[in-house]
Amino acid sequence: MNSAKVVLVTGGAKGVGRGISERFLASGAQVLVCGRLAPETLPTHDGRDAEFIACDVRDRAAVEALFAEIQQRHGRLDVLVNNAGGAPFALADKASPRFHESIIQLNLLAPLHLAQQANRLMQTQDDGGVIVFVASVSALRPSPGTAAYGAAKAGILSLTQTLAVEWAPKVRVVAVSPGLVRTELSELHYGDAAGIAAVAATVPLQRMAEPSDIGDACVWLASPAASYASGTNLLLHGGGERPAFLDAANANKH
Repeated sequence: MNSAKVVLVTGGAKGVGRGISERFLASGAQVLVCGRLAPETLPTHDGRDAEFIACDVRDRAAVEALFAEIQQRHGRLDVLVNNAGGAPFALADKASPRFHESIIQLNLLAPLHLAQQANRLMQTQDDGGVIVFVASVSALRPSPGTAAYGAAKAGILSLTQTLAVEWAPKVRVVAVSPGLVRTELSELHYGDAAGIAAVAATVPLQRMAEPSDIGDACVWLASPAASYASGTNLLLHGGGERPAFLDAANANKH
């Protein structure tokens, strides 16, 4: 990616977002990351650091101020990676309506508002721009314990298709859907090292994704090499999940 490219990665200082930021830095881009609080360390590559701008992506006024700051600093935005999101474990019948609303706000409404702001700026640029939504395999399969999150990510996939039509040809809109990713928070989801290893063994490729795997896919989707990709979703799940019936059946064992 050309060094003149300006890339914003929401939630880009930790977890999957950090891997995305570091891969864009490696590609030569100027990378901006945002979050509610300044990180202890910024994503870096070969002595080049990402820039940090404080922003709660759920706050519409803060998002508008974020894009005003980007335009003031750089005069343009070439790529938005809508990465910020997530959800703690909570069974659907135990979680409060307020909890569900907060998850939908963070994982669906906030990315939509960010995309609107990015599109407004990109439409004024001669070469437009690219918006990458980080979705999830939770949008495509049952998501027990994170029902509202899975529903929000399904909404993201619908948005990807619709916005790709509405905002073409200046702006391409794409999605990536990670499966299991190993981050600093993996123990919260899968348990100790043995639990993480056991979960990784269920993946056909015999490992979880690394944040850099997601980053490489985002860099490619945002590059001229993917110039005809729009309204599409790239699955990054290491081959998916082995169907449960194969282990339950007492026939065709090998």
